[in-house]
Amino acid sequence: MKNYTDEQLVRLYVDTQRNPFFEEIYDRYADKVYRKCLSFVKDQAKAEDFTHDIFLKLIVRLGSFKENSKFSTWLFSITYNYCMDQLRTAKKMAEDELTEGIDVIDDSDDIQEIEMDAKRLREVLDGIAPEERTILLMKYQDDFSIKDIADTFGLTESAVKMRLKRTREKLRKKYAESLLFSILLLSKILILLKWWAKH
Repeated sequence: MKNYTDEQLVRLYVDTQRNPFFEEIYDRYADKVYRKCLSFVKDQAKAEDFTHDIFLKLIVRLGSFKENSKFSTWLFSITYNYCMDQLRTAKKMAEDELTEGIDVIDDSDDIQEIEMDAKRLREVLDGIAPEERTILLMKYQDDFSIKDIADTFGLTESAVKMRLKRTREKLRKKYAESLLFSILLLSKILILLKWWAKH
């Protein structure tokens, strides 16, 4: 079973409907799908629920896999689309209930972290729209081609390139603002400490 390619496993499952073929696909990808879901929702229980739902969808949709791209690319497209749909639904419900949004960037605990680090980058990424974050992650984390991203979102390749360019610029600007905020806050604290020491 381990020697089969993903695509062979899909064909075998579709043809025979035998569970061991699907279980092998699940074993290969459950953790990867879970980690992608977790990057969206930041909640382990929700990420587990999303992963479960995605694999239920997968059972139904395996017959529609045409092998135009790698199986992993196709599965991650389903994963991204599902997570984004869930985020949109949650956002709409929150807006309908007029609940307040959560401040994503909170540098108060990170005053000493002036250099660019993974935590600040993650905060900045969380501060951009889910669609923008998804396109960036697909391109730079999962090595999706421009064509694969375009196919996933039903866009032209030039539209994907433009969105990537704009999102990179927005990310750079937000990161710079976040960094500036930290430096200003640190400067203010140092001034207050000096003043307090003298009085």
